[in-house]
Amino acid sequence: MSKKWVVNASPLITLGKISGISLLERMCSDLIVPEGVVWELDKGSADDPANVWIHREGASFVRRLEEVPPLVLSWDLGKGETEVISWAYINPGYEVILDDRAARNCASSLGIRVRGTIGIILLAKKERVLPQVKPLLSRLSESGFRISSELPRAAYRLADEE
Repeated sequence: MSKKWVVNASPLITLGKISGISLLERMCSDLIVPEGVVWELDKGSADDPANVWIHREGASFVRRLEEVPPLVLSWDLGKGETEVISWAYINPGYEVILDDRAARNCASSLGIRVRGTIGIILLAKKERVLPQVKPLLSRLSESGFRISSELPRAAYRLADEE
């Protein structure tokens, strides 16, 4: 388990709604949440599961980013996305956990590995951390996570749960 992840607010919020934040902790050896992500979480409800987590057990994963590379700033992303990508850009070897398309495009263009919320769930099944993806993916849809109708079907196929 030598995964090094920098996670953005959206995956934390989404995983929090389906009681899945622990997947990040269980599957990763080095988990980073930049302060900009905490700032974004704090703009939401204080009782949101992701916000509760970040101020309790997640507090040990929070890191301050000293500078943002101009190349990342030029993408004009949100504070959290900018800091997540900047961390991975400055600290090679980290994979970013992002759902926002523009942020994913930025990271990919900089040669940074990207994984989204559904990718985390699929990896959890592959690594036998989860027995099935269907229950979590169903709860994702129920929680308001916006995904195309084809994406869960593709995920079920990848997880051999058709």
